[in-house]
Amino acid sequence: MARRTTSNPPGSSPGPRNRTPQPLPRRSRTVGDFVKAFLAFVALLVLLVGVPGALAVQIGWPLPSGAPTTEWLQQEITVDTFINVLTVVVWLAWAQFTACVLVEMKAALSGVGLPNRVPGAGPSQLLARQLVAALLLVGAAAASFTPGLSQLGQQLEGNQRPAVAAAAQQTPGGLLAQQQAQTAASAAALAEQAADAAAHAEGGGARASEDATKFYRIQPPEGRHHDSLWEVAERHLGDGRRYKEIYQLNKDRAQPDGSKLSEASLIRPGWIMEMPGDARGGELVEMPDEAPKVSPDVQRQISDYARTGGAQEQGGQGAGQEGAGRQGGGSGAQDRDTAHISLPEQRPGQGAAQGGQEHAAPAAGEGSGFGLPQALLGAPLLAAGLLGALGRRRRQALWQSALGAVGGRRGMEPPTPTGAAADAQDALLVGADPEGVRLLDRSLRGLAASLAGESRPLPTVYAAWMGGNGDLHLQLAQPAGRPPAPWQLGQDQTFWMLARADAERYEEVDTAAPYPGLVSLGSMDDSRLLLNLESVPGIVSLSGREQDRAGVFASVAAELATNGWSDRMTITLVGFGEDLTPLAPNRLRHLDDIEALVETMEAETRQRRGALGAAGHDSVLTGRTGPAQHTRWAPHLVLLAAEPSAEDAVKLAELAADASRLGIGYLVGTRSGDLPGAAWEMEITSEGKLLAPLLGLELDAQLLPVSQQRAVVELFTDADPERDDDRPATAPPFLVDISEQGRPAVYARLVGPYEIIGLDTPDGERSPLLHEALALLLLHREGVHPRVLSSALWPRGVTDDVRDALVERLRAWLGADPDGTPRLAADATGRLKLAKSVVSDLDVLRSLYHEATQGRGAGSRAVRGRLLTDALVLVRGPLLAERPEGRYGWLTHEIIDAQLPLLVADIGLALSAFHLEKDRAEKAIEALDAALGSAPGDERLWHELLRATHATGDSDRLKRRAADLVARSGARGLPPRTEALLDELLPTWRSGVAAAG
Repeated sequence: MARRTTSNPPGSSPGPRNRTPQPLPRRSRTVGDFVKAFLAFVALLVLLVGVPGALAVQIGWPLPSGAPTTEWLQQEITVDTFINVLTVVVWLAWAQFTACVLVEMKAALSGVGLPNRVPGAGPSQLLARQLVAALLLVGAAAASFTPGLSQLGQQLEGNQRPAVAAAAQQTPGGLLAQQQAQTAASAAALAEQAADAAAHAEGGGARASEDATKFYRIQPPEGRHHDSLWEVAERHLGDGRRYKEIYQLNKDRAQPDGSKLSEASLIRPGWIMEMPGDARGGELVEMPDEAPKVSPDVQRQISDYARTGGAQEQGGQGAGQEGAGRQGGGSGAQDRDTAHISLPEQRPGQGAAQGGQEHAAPAAGEGSGFGLPQALLGAPLLAAGLLGALGRRRRQALWQSALGAVGGRRGMEPPTPTGAAADAQDALLVGADPEGVRLLDRSLRGLAASLAGESRPLPTVYAAWMGGNGDLHLQLAQPAGRPPAPWQLGQDQTFWMLARADAERYEEVDTAAPYPGLVSLGSMDDSRLLLNLESVPGIVSLSGREQDRAGVFASVAAELATNGWSDRMTITLVGFGEDLTPLAPNRLRHLDDIEALVETMEAETRQRRGALGAAGHDSVLTGRTGPAQHTRWAPHLVLLAAEPSAEDAVKLAELAADASRLGIGYLVGTRSGDLPGAAWEMEITSEGKLLAPLLGLELDAQLLPVSQQRAVVELFTDADPERDDDRPATAPPFLVDISEQGRPAVYARLVGPYEIIGLDTPDGERSPLLHEALALLLLHREGVHPRVLSSALWPRGVTDDVRDALVERLRAWLGADPDGTPRLAADATGRLKLAKSVVSDLDVLRSLYHEATQGRGAGSRAVRGRLLTDALVLVRGPLLAERPEGRYGWLTHEIIDAQLPLLVADIGLALSAFHLEKDRAEKAIEALDAALGSAPGDERLWHELLRATHATGDSDRLKRRAADLVARSGARGLPPRTEALLDELLPTWRSGVAAAG
């Protein structure tokens, strides 16, 4: 990818527009720095220890020894009384200053957000902050002189500092990375390496002696800063994004401690980096000209490291073989010295690639064909959520429409999308990964249930990575012990990993969703990052151009509103997204301005703090699962696209200081990237890259551009059951000629067992695919996009040539009409459509009902009865009954499973009414019984069946019907309207049912 350049003021260093990591402080300290640190230490010692000691020795206990009385109040105020009052005031001031020191020290060591305010301690807290900052110079200087010892303590499990900057280096790809310590064994290995280097240097032949090559030695942490390749490139190459050049020069080369650089975000103090030739800066070592600048030991290390450059290619090959061995389950000794694998390689194994041509991965160029929206194609979890929510919306519209009048009602057929909406729907069908969503949801809920069974709390999860092979990696905020089976420890104590094969064995469990705030940000290589906005210790800021930020905000809002791994949540949108609320009206809330947001969040923050305290929980995680489940622990995620003012930014930072404990998350947009209280800073570029330099991330961002937002929202608004417009009743998408002259050339029976009349049976090996493809086309008379067809038949992906070959076989199998017109052709948009001579029984069923209620049957009672009777005869069972297991998975995206029972029920109700008009109760009962065979859960059919049975005058028969209906209802009981009808038709039904029971 070409580097993006920005214009900079004269004298400024080039770099990205957001706030980039500043150069690390110089390692050397002046005498003045040590004097300041020493004086700060003395001042703190005097103020924290000397003052209370002097008060205790010189003054003693200043308060009365007994309870105050009226006589005590009437005593004369003496000098001792005045001194005691002043002593109490000094004690209070000392306690306040001590609290300030503790707060500032905690904030300085942890690096989490802004220091908490101590009430009424403005000057005292400022003094404490200055003294603590000066004192930390001692620690920073000591760390620079003794990196081995200063790092050693970080390896202990007991040392779990929650620093954002430290935790930032523990996630795959560099997210939350923390520099791993060098142990005593590493020091011994370094000494042995240096001795070998000296022997090689004496023998000559080192590449460093032949030409001047520049090197850099990774520095130990300075205060809360950790060295990174981005910062090295920023200081010495002028552009942090050139870190890849440094990475390529040093990848898989042995370092002095025996480790190797395997990921650009994982570097350790003491490692040596060969630099590009144009590197500049005083910290570089140019061999051999500037060798005297470093110690002899470092000279030997650099010389020996330079010798490995010629073998870099071989080393890379060896590393690849070594990685393959690990992927296959082996482990080498070198793994023990590796801190963690930053980004697990999630690529299909050779077995998958050789498993058959028809199950190969999609071709690289396939994504650019047919003009489908690429953003939706590349967002599998977002697409799955939107598709599932859209299906639920359409089913809701169908059922609400079922309460309307029988016949001619609007809503039986959802409107067929066209234009951009049709393309968006096709992109959702192609890009969705419902299986991935299902596995993610079951895995997280299963983990929560297992931890609850062991009486263990849920760990705080910062992020999750979903690999291309289906493995799931959770990045914890801090080590939490061994995970429950089948979860395993990952590359270090802060990673829990679940293999896809283990995830597929999880069953549904009745527990609350533990991490509903996870949301996709983008992908890196074969892995997709989900950030847990709910757990971020502060604000997540997003910088970049406004139009680029809008795509990220819309994607985050849409996925949070529709994802399948949460139960309930509130998503507040400010500065954007008012048109997105139709996606999930119960979740999405739009506020007009930041002032309203601050007022709302101040009230909710107080409420949640009080609720947590009253419940005895320290965070929402302890109250979300187990016996303490409660709806109040649902997350509240704030997406603020409008940049706040300086005053509002400070208020938001204060609100977000402990938001992660309360289940509240903030994503805030900013032009500059400099936002108070921002724990994590990200930037979206015009090239669609999501950058987080301090976290070591460079993702292909997941976006939802404005044009695709509108298309998706149109799909939802068209399916809104509450929409009140003047649209006429929706006609079936395809009406057939039901006269004798309209006999089709090819007739497929889909309602019941699948049968095809008019075609020869294809070869046995190809027959299942051809039958399934034809069924998909028959259910979508408006046309099927070729990519939708391929994704339906091959959910794991298929190449273009395999798909095209199937289409040609299907075209040849269907043949042509007598006039030579192919029965399968593509329309102007490229979608595959069947000719009118290819018909299914579902088409006939819809046409008969439409003609009976809105056509000729509407004006002729005899025609209506004949058409309805013919329609009911076609119903032989559920759709595509007895279909092969493992196929037709695309039906889960369809609403035909809801449409068909409603259609059959409407036909049965219409035919029953037709017979009851002539007092033919038995005929009406016969029609209703036939309809109940395909729509047993339709309450309207049962009501009409009770009325028809009552019309026969046979009370015993009515009692048996009532008893049968009660038995069907089970423990949930009869619906209130059914009970009311029975009370009207059979007042003694309750006693009769009890006697029958």
